[in-house]
Amino acid sequence: MGLFSFIKDVGQRVFGGSSAKADEVSTEELKKDMDALGLDTKGIELVKEGDKVILKGNTADQETLEKVALAMGNQKGVATVVTDEVQVAGGGAESKIYEVKKGDTLSKISKECYGDANKYMKIFEANKPMLSDPDKIYPGQKLRIPPL
Repeated sequence: MGLFSFIKDVGQRVFGGSSAKADEVSTEELKKDMDALGLDTKGIELVKEGDKVILKGNTADQETLEKVALAMGNQKGVATVVTDEVQVAGGGAESKIYEVKKGDTLSKISKECYGDANKYMKIFEANKPMLSDPDKIYPGQKLRIPPL
């Protein structure tokens, strides 16, 4: 996996967060967001250097690593997430990463990626808890597209 690139000025505070300017999002706020995911992130350390977030440590599986990386990167003020220093214990297949474009819906993305628009719930489930509603995606957001 290694390096995720994001559009720094696109994103949202995943769990509400403060109203601080994007560049002022602190490491502590990002850690709170990561912990709020409800994933097993106790072995993951987060280091913020400017607009880059570096993840270090250990995680239970590939899915957890991808969800944490995307949750951090889909926030305003984060341009890059580096995962090279995370050991994945349980393995798992890597997901494709898809950048949402204007006019996209999960059904449209599902049709493009899987050939079947009705598999959009697989994408929705793969991106929980970052997504709370299948209709709430935005251009520039990155999503996990797991293998079928």
